[in-house]
Amino acid sequence: MPGPSGRKRYNVLAALNAITHAVIRVANHSYINAETVCDLLRQVAAAGLPRPITVVLDNARYQRCALVQALARSLHIELLFLPSYSPNLNLIERLWKFVKRGCLASRPVPNYEAFTQTIDDCLSSLQTKYKGQMATLLTLNFQTFEDEPVLTA
Repeated sequence: MPGPSGRKRYNVLAALNAITHAVIRVANHSYINAETVCDLLRQVAAAGLPRPITVVLDNARYQRCALVQALARSLHIELLFLPSYSPNLNLIERLWKFVKRGCLASRPVPNYEAFTQTIDDCLSSLQTKYKGQMATLLTLNFQTFEDEPVLTA
């Protein structure tokens, strides 16, 4: 009889300021859902950022739901949904790749608590310890394919 895997999850949902590279984040040990997105939007609104605020999101169902969209409207936050399968257009995806490769890869952690602490420490150090790397990684240069020659088979 199959049993539960016992796998613990550490979910981090974050908003990245494209100019300052500051990160606002919400983390939990269960699942990301619409309420988690709402928590993040409330934190973004409370951060005292200059207006207008635009949050770039992928097309996850829990991000597009009426609850999230209504809260964003009430907080005067614009939601910009990227086309499906376009992670290259979202700066936060570059950040997650950095966290996975730069802070977690090839580093043994003794337990789940140390694992979550490593991630939190990495995200907390983005504007200090990793400032130089963030300056080159989180540029506003995006690859587009409008002017690229297309090869056909």
